[in-house]
Amino acid sequence: MEKVKSNRMISLIDLYDMQSTFFNNVLYGISDNDRHNRLNTPANHIAWLTGSMVEQRFDLARVFGSDLKQTADDFFRDNKGIQNDVIYPSLDVFREDWKKITPVLKDLLVNVADEKLDSTIEMMPGYSMTLYDISYFSSYREANCIGQIALWRRLLGYEPMKYM
Repeated sequence: MEKVKSNRMISLIDLYDMQSTFFNNVLYGISDNDRHNRLNTPANHIAWLTGSMVEQRFDLARVFGSDLKQTADDFFRDNKGIQNDVIYPSLDVFREDWKKITPVLKDLLVNVADEKLDSTIEMMPGYSMTLYDISYFSSYREANCIGQIALWRRLLGYEPMKYM
């Protein structure tokens, strides 16, 4: 691993690298025809889960100073939930944006100083978090979304996600 500016980021970056790989693995082989399949439930489908993870990486990068936006920003901006009757972009669009933001955000995480991590931003009216806490929450949420997609894989008849 490259030298990190803040030792507090070491385990987060390890998780980041692991989840960067798992993102691609969990989407492997899923057809665009299945990306919106909710199996007659109100659950978030694969397209929304995938796009929201991509948006989250772009959001976190913006918190650390990037001005990049994902292709499907309009669908996810401001933590927008799933929208019924919307056709979300293909999984390939999300994969390309993931590929674009992953090295940018990693560089920001590797080079962030403790002073910046300790700074606080308002997440929503009346609720603030430090950038360190936001970073860890984002990692937790990524793992959660990957797990949901892994479950969708099985429910839709795909083989289990590969970890290697």
